[in-house]
Amino acid sequence: MILLKKDKDIEGLRKSGRILVNILLTLKEMAKEGVSLMDLENKAREMLKEAGASSAFLNYKPEGAQKPYPAALCTSLNDQIVHGQPSDRKLDNGDILKIDFGVVFENWITDAALTLGIGEISEEAKLLIKTTEEALNEALTAAKTPKARLGDIGWIIENTAEKNGLSVVEGLTGHGVGFKLHEDPIVYNYGNKGEGMLLKKGLVIAIEPMLSAGSSQFRQAKDDSFYTKDGSLSAHFEKTIAVTDNGIEILTAF
Repeated sequence: MILLKKDKDIEGLRKSGRILVNILLTLKEMAKEGVSLMDLENKAREMLKEAGASSAFLNYKPEGAQKPYPAALCTSLNDQIVHGQPSDRKLDNGDILKIDFGVVFENWITDAALTLGIGEISEEAKLLIKTTEEALNEALTAAKTPKARLGDIGWIIENTAEKNGLSVVEGLTGHGVGFKLHEDPIVYNYGNKGEGMLLKKGLVIAIEPMLSAGSSQFRQAKDDSFYTKDGSLSAHFEKTIAVTDNGIEILTAF
């Protein structure tokens, strides 16, 4: 069931989104060679406490997971696509880091992610990160068009990936968000123009292209994180948007 949001909910989600972006941008600046994933986790927890907010991920048990997630952040490296757990592993020159983060503020939940290159990264990695971010931006543009549908979002993400020789990771999707971390509808990263649900007032969704430099297939590790099946590099960008009387509003703009 799709849970449409009222104006007061959108206002609450704006507050949640501002907290999320402030923390995410701080982590982006902090993520340098020699910094550990746990350093990022600890900083996120510290800033959440200061903001009077909490992590939407901590102790959340996604569908198909073996156990609740034990951290505030998802920090995924290189061929690890999503749901990587923070550890004492230090960032190395050439790493690709994905930071995925969800914030709960006064029961309103927003979700966002970005991908960073650490130090000097390969040309392949640069293209992958650039294209994945472009796919998200193109999807946001598609969402802003009159009478946009979910299929328009999926189509442009897939098209952007394929024209750059990259793959959409199959089976990993965006989703509704706001009252819960994962709500209906599913927001696929592939589709057909003009098909799928019409974007209507009150809809809040997280759009999140996840692209691979190689295979479109993934494998699930024992810790419930996801890796590309062939070990190829992956990238992930995500923003939460709301459909309002004034069109599309990006609630986690960074």
